[in-house]
Amino acid sequence: MSFNAEKVKNDIIEWIKSWFEQNGAGCNAVIGISGGKDSSVAAALCVEALGRSRVIGVLMPNGVQHDIDVAEKLVKTLNIKSYTINIKGAYDAEIEQLTSQLGELTSQTTQNLPPRLRMATLYAVSQSCNGRVVNTCNLSEDWVGYSTRYGDSVGDFSPLSNLTVNEVKQIGRILGLPSEFVDKVPIDGLCGKTDEDNLGFTYAVLDKYIRTGICEDEEIRKKIDRMHRINLFKLQLMPSFPYFPDNN
Repeated sequence: MSFNAEKVKNDIIEWIKSWFEQNGAGCNAVIGISGGKDSSVAAALCVEALGRSRVIGVLMPNGVQHDIDVAEKLVKTLNIKSYTINIKGAYDAEIEQLTSQLGELTSQTTQNLPPRLRMATLYAVSQSCNGRVVNTCNLSEDWVGYSTRYGDSVGDFSPLSNLTVNEVKQIGRILGLPSEFVDKVPIDGLCGKTDEDNLGFTYAVLDKYIRTGICEDEEIRKKIDRMHRINLFKLQLMPSFPYFPDNN
């Protein structure tokens, strides 16, 4: 089945308009900007839907960020208001406190703290700027749990979460975004490796498997299935005890 990028792009724009009418008429879209395809495409879609005056980009380096110039160029390209809020002070203070109480921290702890601090920052900006936070995850990443719970996995609305990486890129090209944003090699921003290095397979292989069920490499298929299974909890509401008062 072919992907009609023009139609989907227009449908998303109308969906964003409708969502804001129902959940925040007059509010701004607040989005974390990395300069990668997801934040670039999501921001551009919000500009199309709401107008550039209602889109606020937030750049959140953790100390020195080697590719922050790409994020800065994106906000200039879209001509949107932006803020740069460095989370290093908060990160260092939290790590110091945790270490003093717990001793040695796991790599997961130190790697997942920045995205959680960034999401807290986004909500602080949102609440101070009459905003709604944009989730920038895509289907491919969500499928294998490639996001941080209560970090980049959350938000108030999600325009891209049902689109694969390839489909997001097609939307970006239809929007007229420069290739440096759409085709920027995705890195997790946590350990310095590319997404595909961490995953052990390419997004092209993953996208094909998601949309067609076909994966020629049996070991990769098993790995994708396992990652999908063990990470499903990230996509579901928090389980709650099903208590129903006895009115008899």
